[in-house]
Amino acid sequence: MTRPTRGRLARYGFAEGNGGRAADLLGPDGLGLWRPDAQEPAGERAAELLTALSRAADPDLALRQLHRLVEAERRTADEPALLDALHDDPGLRRRLVAVLGASSALGDHLVANPDQWRVLATGPDGLAPDADGRLDLAAAARMTAATGPVPVLRQAYRLALLRIAAADLTGGRCLEQTMAALSALADATLTAAHDIAVGELPEGTPRPRLAVVAMGKCGGDELNFVSDVDVIFVAAEDDELGAATQVATRLIHICGLVAWPVDAALRPEGNRGPLVRTLASHLAYYRRWARTWEFQALLKARPAAGDLALAREWIGQLAPLVWTAAERPEAVEDVRAMRRRIIDHIPPKELEREIKRGPGGLRDIEFAVQLLQLVHGRGDEALRVPGTIPALRALVAGGYVGRADGEALLRGYRFLRGVEHRLQLQGLRRTHTVPTEPAALRWLAAALGYQATPGRSAVEEFRAEWVTHASEVRRLHAKLLYRPLLESVARVPAEGLRLTPQAARHRLEILGFADPAGALRHLQALTGGVSRTAAIQRTLLPVLLSEFADAPEPDRGLLSYRQVSDKLGSTPWYLRLLRDEGPVARRLARVLSSSRYAADLLAREPEALRLLAEDSELTPRPREVLCEGFTAAAARHGDPVEATRAVRALRRRELVRLACADVLSRAGALAPLTPRSTEPGAGRVPTLVDVSAVGTALADVADATLAAALRTARAAQPAPPGLRFAVIGMGRLGSYESNYLSDADVLFVYDPPPGADEAAASAAAHAIAEELRRLLSAPAPDPPLGVDADLRPEGRQGPLVRSLAAYAQYYARWSRVWEAQALLRARFVCGDADLGAAFEAMADPVRYPADGLTREQAVEIRRIKARVENERLPRGADPATHTKLGRGGLADVEWAVQLLQLRHAGRLPELRGTRTLDALAAAREAGLVDPEDAAEMAAGWTLAAQVRNALMLVRGRSGDQLPRHGVELAGVVRLLGRDDPGEFLDEYLRTGRRSRAAMERVFDA
Repeated sequence: MTRPTRGRLARYGFAEGNGGRAADLLGPDGLGLWRPDAQEPAGERAAELLTALSRAADPDLALRQLHRLVEAERRTADEPALLDALHDDPGLRRRLVAVLGASSALGDHLVANPDQWRVLATGPDGLAPDADGRLDLAAAARMTAATGPVPVLRQAYRLALLRIAAADLTGGRCLEQTMAALSALADATLTAAHDIAVGELPEGTPRPRLAVVAMGKCGGDELNFVSDVDVIFVAAEDDELGAATQVATRLIHICGLVAWPVDAALRPEGNRGPLVRTLASHLAYYRRWARTWEFQALLKARPAAGDLALAREWIGQLAPLVWTAAERPEAVEDVRAMRRRIIDHIPPKELEREIKRGPGGLRDIEFAVQLLQLVHGRGDEALRVPGTIPALRALVAGGYVGRADGEALLRGYRFLRGVEHRLQLQGLRRTHTVPTEPAALRWLAAALGYQATPGRSAVEEFRAEWVTHASEVRRLHAKLLYRPLLESVARVPAEGLRLTPQAARHRLEILGFADPAGALRHLQALTGGVSRTAAIQRTLLPVLLSEFADAPEPDRGLLSYRQVSDKLGSTPWYLRLLRDEGPVARRLARVLSSSRYAADLLAREPEALRLLAEDSELTPRPREVLCEGFTAAAARHGDPVEATRAVRALRRRELVRLACADVLSRAGALAPLTPRSTEPGAGRVPTLVDVSAVGTALADVADATLAAALRTARAAQPAPPGLRFAVIGMGRLGSYESNYLSDADVLFVYDPPPGADEAAASAAAHAIAEELRRLLSAPAPDPPLGVDADLRPEGRQGPLVRSLAAYAQYYARWSRVWEAQALLRARFVCGDADLGAAFEAMADPVRYPADGLTREQAVEIRRIKARVENERLPRGADPATHTKLGRGGLADVEWAVQLLQLRHAGRLPELRGTRTLDALAAAREAGLVDPEDAAEMAAGWTLAAQVRNALMLVRGRSGDQLPRHGVELAGVVRLLGRDDPGEFLDEYLRTGRRSRAAMERVFDA
């Protein structure tokens, strides 16, 4: 039993369900290519043609079209030659079959004009026919019986389109070449239509100077097979408007008959405005009325037909307006809003199938590229090209878009354009929507060259790649179009983007650099040469210079930036991070120009600038997380020095995190914010909202450092089994009020195991404490954490470590009132938690005396306070602006609060806390302080603490004196989010006076 014929033919890709239709068309009564009796091709020539048909996008369509074409030729030609030519000319066979299988519309055209297949024949030189978009009007006239210029032009257009389609379908032209050829064909058609229209003017009418400017895809040399052709008409003079309008109107009509609609809606005022304007009228409109999208459209303007010199003049005169359009305050957001409106107007059922306007479609790529052109093209003329692909390549070459991102966008653009071309070529209809019908999808996948793989059909292969490209395009569109750096670059004047030596020096002087020559040397070092690194720096620096200029010392910001760049410039992620990732570049500029402390940290730990990319990375880590991480880092090293080095490196990174968050907390849009709360009405706030949060975060870092160092020290200094050891925080560490350069004030306490030798236990505990101090004080490239135990009983003359019993004995018999005052801030930090709690319980009766203070003790506190003011205030210091010991500053408020605690905490447990402001609030609630006095002291302490931290950040070294003028005062004021240094100084003095008066009332009570 023989297999059915259609089963054999199915091997060639013909459908099995058409009831032998293919066999009929191929059999003796059809094309004579198939022998039904033997169920095989009718010879070698037939086999070659069948193989070619099997490779068509739709073999059945190609066969039907070929059969119709052969039949049409047999009816009209004296000697049919097509089948012989297909055998003799493999190139013709490949090109014609590809067209017939991919385009029913072009197949219908060939059937209607059965001799025109010859335009696809290989030339005598063995080369494929030209497919560059040129019109052959003479050949068209020979191949059509119609007369008249318009029918001949129509035939010439179709012949040229046929050659372009054949080259595209057979791989003879890449996508860019195909788009360029279609654009060239549009130019030639517009030119021919213009000439016809001019020739039809009434006799005696002077020939008007009319320029036809291509816009949109045609202007960008990226036209597709079926599209409106966007144009703008420009006349030279007012007296030519009448004739020029007549020519333009007739041109539009001719092109509609010949090829495609001509759309002039991009002209000023759109369809409501005159079809033709003079050059002067255009200039007046664009200077006064044009909106951002109109300048965006002008990016693709290109002379196409008519008076090309006039078109070039029009483009040249408008160019300065185009390349300053991005400087409008609303420009960047206008482009973004236009893209959103386009998406909003897509019918919901088509949204996910739209390859042009939908999310992840061509428009996403085009809008991102065009916005980058508008912003960066002001200073870089290499970006002033009309096409999407050349512009994208220029953006990548200039460092404005990363290589990987640029390649992904190019791949996505080529894929989407390829899909668009195949969809439109099928019926020569304007469409951008992927079909849903299974048969149409199978045809599309085949037309694009997809084949089935094990476990997946060709359609599934196509869908998978489509989803991949669309997702990547959508991601990169959001990344580029909504890049925060764009607004910053757009605000820089165009001349500020051109960093030539002369322009740069002039701009540096305008920006207020104290040493323009030195700053210029930094710029030349950063931007010199033709490397990609230098190109990206040239993009970033205009924005960064503007940020540096807002700081009191712009030169220092630029120097710090160069130092960081010198260390990281060769790393692949550094400049990419600044260019692409959120507000990193502006945040870095703000930090470097505002804080010498943070700049020094970043110079030592440059990789920590990654923290600037995410708000979550600029959020203080919880104490438990820090302790766990620091201890784990130490545990990975057997050598105590290496273990401590790892811990100190983590501490340095945390200090970078906190310093940057603190500097940026009052920097407006640059401030890192907490995540959105689920609580109704709750807004986002800066991650370091106030000075108390800074103090707590710094204390947590110190706690974690001490905990990890204690673990390392205990491992390095073995102790008797069962020896308990704890570190007690004192001073600002104990009160969670640390600043950036605070030492860790501590007490060391141990408890010997039962029955152990006391001397041996004491020696072991002493060795642990000394090892801890040695490890943390070793030279290293990070801010030191001094471990200060001077607040221990007997001070430096007393033993470094005491047992819990020894502490209890000392405080019971020998302690003085100032030592009880110091214990008010004592809290457990690390080590044995039970021992820490026992120490706190032992200290409570001392620091919270049940009967309060005696009169003599109160007098003693006042005496010590006065002595501190007189002896510890540095010589020459201004007591009005000294943040620690000055009038109404930190010491005033803290001594007042501590006096209240010593007097009343024995009977009022709510006063028992180590934090100054919490204890002050509790005293106010208990009626111990007038509410106004409490508010004045809280304001004084808070402002003094803020200024003290700001001084350390600005200077990079410790300091308590707020200067009354100069760059340091300006730096502090800027860091605290204020504007006028004079007003701020007045506020500080006023707040200090009121705080001092309130403190004195507390002391006198």
